Amino acid sequence: MSLAVRPEAGGDREAIRAVHLAAFPTSAEADLVERLHSDLDSEISLVADQAGEILGHVVLSRMAVTRGSHVVRALGLGPVAVLPGAQGGGIGSELIRSALAIAGSLGEELVFVLGDPDYYTRFGFSASAAEPFASPYAGPFFMALWLRPTDFGPAAGRAEYALAFAALETPR
Repeated sequence: MSLAVRPEAGGDREAIRAVHLAAFPTSAEADLVERLHSDLDSEISLVADQAGEILGHVVLSRMAVTRGSHVVRALGLGPVAVLPGAQGGGIGSELIRSALAIAGSLGEELVFVLGDPDYYTRFGFSASAAEPFASPYAGPFFMALWLRPTDFGPAAGRAEYALAFAALETPR
């Protein structure tokens, strides 16, 4: 059966929550997705659908980002979740690649992620791209990917996730 990556539809919310609850040890990520939706901060929300079953989900949410005096169009990637029985087959990667392509086509300039460098560097994310941005998440797990070339130079900036992220545990 073929896998379809598609935008989240109205009837997908319960299945999306179930995917996050199955993929993570606590309800924090599932609660975060619901809060991003209710706060209207989710910009891109995609599901991996196989024969009507939701196997995975990714959300990108609006961030408040500046670099020098420039306001940067930026999104935060995550959470990303795949049902445990479907992990390891490339579903998460396909969701991320699709979400990044959509973000680029919408004119977004920058995407941040907080996660495992060994995983996210394969998509082009790097801690060095995030370094100029002050954030409570700063460090090796805080990475960024420029979706289009920039000429901002060395100007420092700030990167603030959507308010819903404040409810998560202390940054790593």
